[in-house]
Amino acid sequence: MTAPRLDHKNIVAFIADIFERRGAESYLGEAVTMSEHMLQGAVLAEREGAPDELVAAALLHDIGHYTSEFGTMSLGDERDNYHEESGAAVLAPFFPPVIAECVRLHVPAKRYLCATDASYFDRLSDASRHTLSLQGGPMSPAEIAAFEANPYHREAVRVRIWDDEGKQPGMATPHFRHFVPLLQRVVDRHAGN
Repeated sequence: MTAPRLDHKNIVAFIADIFERRGAESYLGEAVTMSEHMLQGAVLAEREGAPDELVAAALLHDIGHYTSEFGTMSLGDERDNYHEESGAAVLAPFFPPVIAECVRLHVPAKRYLCATDASYFDRLSDASRHTLSLQGGPMSPAEIAAFEANPYHREAVRVRIWDDEGKQPGMATPHFRHFVPLLQRVVDRHAGN
């Protein structure tokens, strides 16, 4: 499938179509589907009263698993390797930097939390523990300092926590279309800058 020419007017509809067609796919050994996982993250963000940008980041944090939908990519095309980087790359032209950075940093945020919070590892699912080992394990002191130097690192940690908590089988969530107006507001504000 070749992606249409995407712009701020059609990116949200394009992402909604991806969710509709591919959201029921398995989520890497978790007990929820991809769409259930991402919708749960967004609901958790909403419940905390997070700003639109962080709700959007929680909803879209794993969009990198679908980068082949956006056309040929050099970062992990058709594979889930480095989905955080490829996801940030496809969102960056349409969404504000805080969203792209939260997507890019949601994997490093797991490594950061494992290095800085002794109880965090015990809260990870088995699948997240497995991927942690593939992603480099807990951060070193130098990596922690580099992560904390990013102006969006606190927001990325919040998104990461919603990511970890958004793996609850049977949790009720609205459909993706519930978030369409929020996403469009964020995109339109960004396009107006």
